[in-house]
Amino acid sequence: MTRGKAVEVFKVSKSFGNFQALDDVSFTIHENEFFTLLGPSGCGKTTLLRMIAGFETPTEGAIVLFGEEIEDLPAHKRHVNTVFQSYALFPHMTLEQNIAFGLENLGWDKARRQARVAEMLELVHMTPFAKRRPDQLSGGQRQRIALARALAPEPKVLLLDEPLSALDLKLRQAMRNELRALQRQTGITFIFVTHDQEEALDMSDRICVLGQGQIQQIGTPSEIYEEPVNRFVAAFIGESNFLDAEVTALDGERARIRTPLGLEITAAHKGLTDTGPATMSLRPEKIGLEEQAVGNVMTGTVRARNYMGGYTHYVVETAGVELRVSRRNGLSQAESYPVGQEVRLGFRDDSVRILAQ
Repeated sequence: MTRGKAVEVFKVSKSFGNFQALDDVSFTIHENEFFTLLGPSGCGKTTLLRMIAGFETPTEGAIVLFGEEIEDLPAHKRHVNTVFQSYALFPHMTLEQNIAFGLENLGWDKARRQARVAEMLELVHMTPFAKRRPDQLSGGQRQRIALARALAPEPKVLLLDEPLSALDLKLRQAMRNELRALQRQTGITFIFVTHDQEEALDMSDRICVLGQGQIQQIGTPSEIYEEPVNRFVAAFIGESNFLDAEVTALDGERARIRTPLGLEITAAHKGLTDTGPATMSLRPEKIGLEEQAVGNVMTGTVRARNYMGGYTHYVVETAGVELRVSRRNGLSQAESYPVGQEVRLGFRDDSVRILAQ
């Protein structure tokens, strides 16, 4: 089923004096989509969110919301709402008063306000706490109320500016599930800003990776992780081993490369137009040890070992190259390999991505 266009960004640039925050950015977000803007600090993701919200104006370009150009429209006249990192709740008001505040400003009558507040408290499972004030809540509860307040006026788009960053790890993981469930339940388009790759991969329908004020790649979580278009994306999303390689032949979307491991392999490539120097990207979990060593098999020596619960991370030296290897832990630790042990390791050609330098 084809979904309509919720937000369209056309060739948007933003400068602050001599600093170029965003440079010629264009993309489309669909109705009922969980769309994430992901990137490191200073990449322009929050600036972009603020322009959609109406708190900043593009230096160049256009922003369209459900077919209407909005870059010159005041923030209060846009059918969007924002959940901030700080939650920005009114400390002197009860939770129900916090949720009702925006509805009162919109001119909703008392009966309609009360019904909507009750509905929102139920939606975020906070009905028993309606008479409490924000300082009587945990961080996760305050975040739920911030979400309820933002959803109450029935916005067409909800903007979320790193709303989980102030929470501890366990609570962040739980709130990811709640956010995704809320998005599906309400059918509202969510635009989520984060620098956390795990959050983006876990919740998003699609991810827009931003770097240095430009779009590096847009795709589903699996596309972004498994098929990065350049080294920036491959390095920012997860971990990868990067090796200098030499492309000796091109055949459509496949390339033959000579590697510093003493191997010649054929693998998928992104952005190559000719033979010559390139970068080989190989995820640590794509490399097998001992009985899991298949495909291109070599012998190496364990140089470092870090036990991380579900996984053990190794550094294995082979052919003068150090490779990071991640191995999921089984029922016992009998299969772990100590530093100094010689091991077999291997990977399949299809696990390799070849990127333009």
